[in-house]
Amino acid sequence: MVDQQRIKNAVVELLAAIGEDPNRQELLATPDKVAQSYAEFFKGVNVDETEALAEPFEAEHNEVVILKDIDFVSMCEHHLLPFTGTAHIAYLPDDKVVGLGRLPKLVELVASRPQLQENLTAQIADALERGLGTKGVVVVVQARHHCVVSRGARQPEANTITMAARGCYAEPASRAEVMALIAK
Repeated sequence: MVDQQRIKNAVVELLAAIGEDPNRQELLATPDKVAQSYAEFFKGVNVDETEALAEPFEAEHNEVVILKDIDFVSMCEHHLLPFTGTAHIAYLPDDKVVGLGRLPKLVELVASRPQLQENLTAQIADALERGLGTKGVVVVVQARHHCVVSRGARQPEANTITMAARGCYAEPASRAEVMALIAK
């Protein structure tokens, strides 16, 4: 659980450290607003990813399930700046599936912690494999990192794409078919 009082104290100190007056009228509510934002941004810290996959049910088929264009916001663990993007998930059930609404919940949960995009992608794939016992998983994440957009390289149009493949989709031929479906 996020300690909002410690965040408020840290924001006051941060404002003073950059030469601002934390008591300036326009900044008085800033510590509270940042603490509330951080509570939301980091609600996935210390939460088991598979909790988002609760209540799986028996699969009546074993064909690939694909859900594309799942929007997310996460925070870069190096700069504590946001990165935003979309995740695409494909999994081949063995004997369990979940409602499609559970997949965005999984992405949101994993994204709600300080992250690297590479780890975010892998954690989503690992949670599906572990939580559903899938035969195969492919996760593709495309994101724009505000640490690249607004500082350093200052590349506002740059996107990063990461992919994780598990099970039968670790084999390139099987993965290619699913990637073609995701690309449509």
